[in-house]
Parts: sequence; C-alpha cells; structure tokens
Amino acid sequence: MLSVSKSSMYYNFNGNGLPLDLEKPQIMGVVNLTPDSFFAGSRAITADKVLIKVEQMLREGMDILDLGAASSRPGATEISEKEEISRLIIPLAEIRKRFPKLLISIDTYRSEVLKKALDYDINIVNDISGLREAETMLPLIAQNNLVYILMHMQGIPSTMQENPEYNNVIIELLSFFKEKVRRLRNSGVKDIMIDPGFGFGKSQEHNFEILRKLSVFQILECPLLIGLSRKSMIHKTLNIDPSEALNGTTALHMAALLNGAKIMRAHDVREAKQCVDLFLALDPAI
Repeated sequence: MLSVSKSSMYYNFNGNGLPLDLEKPQIMGVVNLTPDSFFAGSRAITADKVLIKVEQMLREGMDILDLGAASSRPGATEISEKEEISRLIIPLAEIRKRFPKLLISIDTYRSEVLKKALDYDINIVNDISGLREAETMLPLIAQNNLVYILMHMQGIPSTMQENPEYNNVIIELLSFFKEKVRRLRNSGVKDIMIDPGFGFGKSQEHNFEILRKLSVFQILECPLLIGLSRKSMIHKTLNIDPSEALNGTTALHMAALLNGAKIMRAHDVREAKQCVDLFLALDPAI
C-alpha cells in the first residue's frame, strides 16, 4: 500500500508579480555561471550557452530557473561581490529578455548582487547562508515581494565538511528554521521556502537522517525545497563519480517526494520531471 506524506497546506506564491503554484511539485533547474561548480554539466559561462541551456531545460519541464554566479561546493573559495555581479548580469539580462514570464531564482546572499538583479525582475532569492550573511537583503526582499529560500548550512562552504557535528540534527534544524522564519515574517517577507541543505555542513549520516525524517519539517508550514541532485551522499555511498549519479539522484528524489517535498532543485530536468510525473501517477489525488 502506497504511503505518501501530504502537506495540508496549499501554497500559491507570488514572486515579484509572477505566480508560483505549488499544488503539485515543481522543478527548479540549475545553471551555474561558474568555472568550478562540482558538477560540470550545470556550468554555462557565456550568455549564448546559457540561453541554449535554459531553452533545453524549459523543453524538458523546468518550472523555475536557479541562476548562481558563485560556487558553493565544499571547499569553494569565496569570490568578490564585484566578480559575482560581473558573471551574473549579462546572462541574466539575456534570459529575462528572451523569457519574460520565466520564474528566476538568484543564488546569492549579497545585497548588492540582489540590487543589480532586481533590474531584471527576478522572482526568488536562494540564500545558502540562512540569513547569516543576508540580513541587509531583507528590506529588498519584502519591498519587491520576492520569494525567499531559507537554507540551513553549518559553517561556510570552504570548511563546512570538516567534521560537522550535531547533538540531534533534526531538532537543531527545526529550531533553526523556526527562529529564522519568525524573523523573516517580522521583516515583512511573506513567501518562504525552506531547504534543509543536504551536503552543507552535514555528514553522510546526517544527510540520510534528514531525508528519512523529511516529513517532520512540514510542521513549519513552509514548502520544502530539496537539493539532492548529484550530491556527495549519492556518489560517495555508491563509490561513483558525480557524473554517474543520475540514477541515484532519481531514487532519492522519489524518497523526498514521498516525504512531502514540493520543489526539486535539479541539474537534470527531464529526469526530475519524469520522477514527479510518476509520483503523481502513484496517487492521482495528490
């Protein structure tokens, strides 16, 4: 008998004027404007290559584009704000020109990057810092009715995987999200997603414990965004390269969907969309 963890909440967000209906799970496609992101298949540097990649992802079923100009892979070296902006703006401008109704998420925690991106009507801010670095962005997010993605990360990318420790990873993440969501609401941010941050300051054991108990995060009454795509918890468990981790990604995507995930952040859009379609076919009432 199929057991599906359903959320009693129906989320209908508005990101800077564009609707985001989360009655059914959505696919967030990843494009990295960086030379060093952990999965080479997500990288696209020039505006022409970015447009080709975005067009392909839309054909494959992408609902939201997540655009990042600074790598957050384990051990990544932090780049300057100026360099992040220089990588981002030209491709972003071309994307918005070509796709005026596309929901665009910017992966940043820097207010100056966000200010520049707002000139191109972005809709979502994906903040890996969990508000630690992004307090100055809050007025911009609230004033422009942006959707905010609140991710948990222990430490910083350059050192986050050096022996991460928790007394109880689930309780500590729930406490973190509860306090941060309260602060966001008090700052006027209305539409909030939460991302437990698989691979961001977590051991393999922590990652699988979070996935097993993912449904408990629905108590926060914010939709769950899941970033499992080709993560180390897959390729290290299977002793393979990230380039070989698509099958494992799909397996964990289904586990996440069965436990209440609403947004799948994925490098491989077609396969993620197929996974969602099969999930919906398992229980047409979803």
